[in-house]
Amino acid sequence: MDLIEINSTIVPILCRVCDYKKFLYELKQRDKEKKKNQVQSETKELRLTPTTDEHDLAFKTKHAEHWLREGNRVRAVVVFRGREMLFKNQGHDILARLAKNLEEVGKIELAPKMEGKRMFSVIVPK
Repeated sequence: MDLIEINSTIVPILCRVCDYKKFLYELKQRDKEKKKNQVQSETKELRLTPTTDEHDLAFKTKHAEHWLREGNRVRAVVVFRGREMLFKNQGHDILARLAKNLEEVGKIELAPKMEGKRMFSVIVPK
């Protein structure tokens, strides 16, 4: 049997007499149970182009809505190729429409931002 200090911040100090190995085992079991109940959030990615049609956008919006309902973050990326770089406003419009369609299940964490040949936005669940 060992004398184990449980809480040293209170007065009087809380101690317990028990087997130290058993105490460590119980702590590991509690930590394992906490980890099991935690929800891991992933970041899913949608790839779009400035010429994405309405039907394709609606199809990808359904996927994004499903991911948001599961608790995952959605990163929407508009990829510009060649002369499409001239039409950055179209990419911005597509991301705005996507955010508007998803506003009931998610909110924008990161507004549309240009990085190289890609414009992206991050949407998180409400």
